[in-house]
Amino acid sequence: MTSESPITVAVDCMGGDHGPRITLAACRRFLSNHPEAHLLLVGRPETLAGLSDPRARIVSATEVVEMDDSLEVALRKKKDSSMRVAIEQVRDGKAGAAVSAGNTGALMAIARYVLKTMDGIDRPAIAGQMPNFKGGGTTMLDLGANVDCTPEHLLQFAVMGSALVSVLQDKQNPTVGLLNIGEEAIKGNEIIKKTGELLRSAGNMGDLNFHGNVEGNDIFKGTVDIVVCDGFVGNVALKASEGLATMIGGFLRTEFSRNILTKIAALLAYPVLSAFKNRVDHRRYNGAALLGLRGLVFKSHGSADEVAFEMALNRAYDASRNQLLDRVRERIAHAAPLLMGAQVDHAEPAVTTP
Repeated sequence: MTSESPITVAVDCMGGDHGPRITLAACRRFLSNHPEAHLLLVGRPETLAGLSDPRARIVSATEVVEMDDSLEVALRKKKDSSMRVAIEQVRDGKAGAAVSAGNTGALMAIARYVLKTMDGIDRPAIAGQMPNFKGGGTTMLDLGANVDCTPEHLLQFAVMGSALVSVLQDKQNPTVGLLNIGEEAIKGNEIIKKTGELLRSAGNMGDLNFHGNVEGNDIFKGTVDIVVCDGFVGNVALKASEGLATMIGGFLRTEFSRNILTKIAALLAYPVLSAFKNRVDHRRYNGAALLGLRGLVFKSHGSADEVAFEMALNRAYDASRNQLLDRVRERIAHAAPLLMGAQVDHAEPAVTTP
């Protein structure tokens, strides 16, 4: 699929907390804003008839991966799930990217099984954006796919994240920060210290633009374009970010329901708090990339509304249109001398024979 060809995105319309009620509404919005785009609507045909557009074609899938399904059920027993069929459209060259709001663990496992990992990559990572005070987003990875990481894995994440930002934000030399408990190179555990050494070496070789260590508040300051960490820390930070907007929204609703003095105070503060709430609204940053696979897959938040799900579709479309896979391959190939030491966990998931 070339950049001149019409870009097609495969959509798991059954996944997430709301299913077709939200995904179809988002697809309709997406098509109206992208007159040159095409969609493959994957799911049970009888539930997808509500969207009639010549650029949207239904692809039948009889099963649905539920949010509480185990990996074994998702991989072995639901071979005709909407999630799997959507990813197979990418593998077969019928779509440039796939989007799902379904079970994150199942999505990663199925995507890794169907698409396989790129040469030079041991573990795919989840990369998404966190809102920052500069009005944009700080790309962070990993957001939950890999709890335990070696320094080499974190180096791979930095290289892949650089490719992602260069494509989606048009920054050819994005800055990379390593999340740590302090800016000094001597701080952190042994894994972080070793990772810092690798990232500095990669910076000296021109493989990435390494800023140095960053702390948690730097994510929201927008100190760097990309923050690298393991999936445990990344997922905690993600949930904290999502909770911030919820907290502010709850505060506004609560204060407007109290006595006249608090109502007046809330009214005066409302414009500032409302603008801040909009800036940190996680819907604006929905759509995390599963990087390191031989195909493009994007994960939407399971509770996404139509606005948020459309954002995930936008990111998948932009990544395919701007040939993100080629960018990742180029950067990985350039960093190959440093990455040679990372071939320590190049294995498929434990369940590999569904």
